[in-house]
Amino acid sequence: MRIVVAGGDGFCGWPTALYLSKQGHEVTIVDNLSRRKIDDELRSNSVTPIASLEDRVAKWKEVTGKEIRTFIGDLNHYDFLSEVFRQTEPEAFVHFAEQRSAPYSMMDREHAVYTQSNNVIGNLNVLYAIKEFAPECHLIKLGTMGEYGTPNIDIEEGYIEIEHKGRKDLLPYPKQPGSFYHLSKVHDSHNIMFACKIWGVRATDLNQGIVYGLHTEETQLDPLLVNRVDYDEVYGTALNRFANQAAIGHDITVYGSGGQTRAFLNIEDTVRCVEIAAENPADRGEFRVFNQFTEWFSVKDLAERVQQVAKEEGLDAQVKQIENPRIENEDHYYHAVNTKLKDLGLEPRLLTDEVIRDILKTSIQYQDRIIKENVLPSITWK
Repeated sequence: MRIVVAGGDGFCGWPTALYLSKQGHEVTIVDNLSRRKIDDELRSNSVTPIASLEDRVAKWKEVTGKEIRTFIGDLNHYDFLSEVFRQTEPEAFVHFAEQRSAPYSMMDREHAVYTQSNNVIGNLNVLYAIKEFAPECHLIKLGTMGEYGTPNIDIEEGYIEIEHKGRKDLLPYPKQPGSFYHLSKVHDSHNIMFACKIWGVRATDLNQGIVYGLHTEETQLDPLLVNRVDYDEVYGTALNRFANQAAIGHDITVYGSGGQTRAFLNIEDTVRCVEIAAENPADRGEFRVFNQFTEWFSVKDLAERVQQVAKEEGLDAQVKQIENPRIENEDHYYHAVNTKLKDLGLEPRLLTDEVIRDILKTSIQYQDRIIKENVLPSITWK
């Protein structure tokens, strides 16, 4: 297939592009390199050294003989996006190209506006480009389990049957997002659903959990292909942040009680889920929602698991509770459905101590790159 991976220079997009290329697809990466610029803005970095996109794709061709085409530009610029569609004629458009950090979106008005305009307008441009240039193209959109929030009922896959005053209907599952970033994803979902209804766009919304892990088979083929590891308060997910804190001898800091429970999946499952969606496209006019995760944990559970692995590696890491900078329920019910991807062939890789050890050892190897003042929160929702 001809597949465009928008945001293909990022944490999820890069290994996805390599995996799809290895499977024999004709892959094109579209990226504006904003994630690298945000590192400069935040005075932060990836723990692992990241080569330029140009060097990355050149090394991929050298190692595998497979070529990945690249376009450097912004989805918010419709003339640019139109040219991408004209030149690539995509059969699938994998959309990772959004500002993905909740804390970044909550920094101030400027960052909230940037997040919403970048994400919502960029996604809307993609919908119009599909309508205008590739009406059969399948949109595979990265959503988030964070759209749902933490309701006191089971989280279904996109839709829920409601009975009200003697009548029934299948309706979109109610959304309770917890940040301006998560709100942007909700707006995306509504726009995609509307485009499917009026234009016959075919779309799969992958409501992804929090991704952990570092390597895929493809990123391990050469040091220049390695994936990024974020650890700061803005882009570092809890598991990465805890591992990096342990690596530098810092307390493992849990926000509030640590009872916050979230859905997770391995980066290797992320790339497989995208492949499954591409190989089993939605029908014309169908807005399909898959809950893309494999298990769920509380923040405290993750902290204690990292502490135990760190102890086995000779590190004395203490778990400490700190004031929660976010506005969120810290103790709540959480049960989510995730059957559709499994029905299509996903065989989940569950979180093991060896995966945690891999992240921890990488953090130890590159501990001199860790900027210590970045491992504690300074952004507040309040």
